[in-house]
Amino acid sequence: MAFFVILGICLVAAAVMLTGSWIILNWRERVWLFFGVLFFLAIITGLILNTIFLVREIRRNEQHDSFINAVTHELKTPITSIRLYLETLQRRDVDESQRQQFYRLMLDDSDRLLGTVEQVLKAGAVRYKRAARSTTELDFGSLVRECMELARVRHHLDPAAMRWQDPAGFNGTEVKVSGDPDELRTAVSNILDNAVKYSGSHIDVSVQLEMPTEDKRVALRVRDRGIGIPAHELKRVFKRFYRVRGRTLAQIKGTGLGLFIVRSIARAHGGRVFAESGGETSGTTITFELPRVAP
Repeated sequence: MAFFVILGICLVAAAVMLTGSWIILNWRERVWLFFGVLFFLAIITGLILNTIFLVREIRRNEQHDSFINAVTHELKTPITSIRLYLETLQRRDVDESQRQQFYRLMLDDSDRLLGTVEQVLKAGAVRYKRAARSTTELDFGSLVRECMELARVRHHLDPAAMRWQDPAGFNGTEVKVSGDPDELRTAVSNILDNAVKYSGSHIDVSVQLEMPTEDKRVALRVRDRGIGIPAHELKRVFKRFYRVRGRTLAQIKGTGLGLFIVRSIARAHGGRVFAESGGETSGTTITFELPRVAP
């Protein structure tokens, strides 16, 4: 990347020098001066655009490489684990309690493997799918609580580790939204999984629904007290394959697709998603907004 940036700067400098010489030599000839300035601007614009394009492509290739490495690890680790348990069961006689423990661990690894595959497939679907979605009216609060129960089971959490806060401003009424139930479950589950994954050793996640603007939209806020996100990374985390760099974050495995899928689903439903954080070690709040169906 540094090579292409330096090359672009050198080419721009050379163009400036050549055009400056042209202007000095032809400053009395208005026609030649006019065409020289236009030619200069065209060269500068082309060089800048070409440099920007090259830098973006290099970054995208780096993200692709990171994604391939992450997916390879996420696929290889559970497969290796399952194979090890199966070989142990095949070669040795184990008691019933240990056998059941092996079965449970293999099922957990299978769920992890299936989750990785589904996430990759879902990322492709939300990026390329243009067909009409099967939308229906549903109670968003019930869907969120359902996803919370699944997250507690999947991550073996105590009820206190992921707390539901009563919706603000709804007075016990249902929160109706219109959308694809499966896609909305995927988005909410990805947000909850991220909150758990980036909470560190102490998991404390709060979930709440709010109405930010005149009853027209409903906002799901998922707040964790984990490692946080630097301010300059808050928008980048929603890009495809992007993962925040850092010693602490590098140790957390992932594909860089979770929040990209969330953003794609939010946009497809006329909503939006954004992140807030006070910086590293300050926790993160993910807000997922959708249009609300009027009662």
